[in-house]
Parts: sequence; C-alpha cells; structure tokens
Amino acid sequence: MRHDEFLARVRERGEYADQAEAAEITTVVLETLAHRITPGEAKDLSAQLPGALKEALKVDGEQRAESYGVEEFCRRVGERTGARQQTAQWDASAVLSTLADAVSPGELNQIISQLPSGYAVLFGKPDLSD
Repeated sequence: MRHDEFLARVRERGEYADQAEAAEITTVVLETLAHRITPGEAKDLSAQLPGALKEALKVDGEQRAESYGVEEFCRRVGERTGARQQTAQWDASAVLSTLADAVSPGELNQIISQLPSGYAVLFGKPDLSD
C-alpha cells in the first residue's frame, strides 16, 4: 500500500478534515505502538510500510517493549493529540485497522500476539478478542 493510499484510508475511517490531520494521527498512533511492541517487531513492521510511515516506528534497539492495556494506549494517544479517551480510541482504530490491511497476515498475527486480546478490536479483528 502506498503512503498516500494509507493516509487516504485513515482519513476516511477516522473522518478527518484533511490528509494532514490523518498524517498527524497516524504518526502518533504508530509511535505509540512502536513503544508497546518489541523493537524487533517494530522493525519488521516498518519493513512492510511505505516511506514516511517507517519513521514513526523507529525505536532505540535497546528499548524494551512497555506493557500496558488498551485504555493506557488510548490515553497516551489522546495525551499527544489533545483528544478525549473515546476520540483517541477512534483515532487508534482508524490507524490500526488500516495497518491491518497494509501488512501481511503473518506480520499482523505477530503484532497482535504481543498485545493483550483487547487490542484486536483496534485492529478491526474483534474475533481475536476475549
């Protein structure tokens, strides 16, 4: 999936005003995800994404994956975007469900396997939730 196509899908799913807003939300969500998964998985994921999206997933190789649930993930997204919890959850879902469409099924399974089951809904995969 091309960069502009990825952002167009995020914009449509998130109902954002323009491509710039979709790009900003995408960067925040991907950066937050990069801190939640292992550095190796962030690197594997970035290899399947177009151009500028790769940058959002760059993390220090010495960094350890942080461990927190969906609520904290959305709180962190909202803190950076200035959104309330429900809006941040909407934002995360717009980006992560697009991400699920953009990467291979194997890569998606590896990402989701590193996260508590509640995250599956954000990726548009509620059948993988509890």
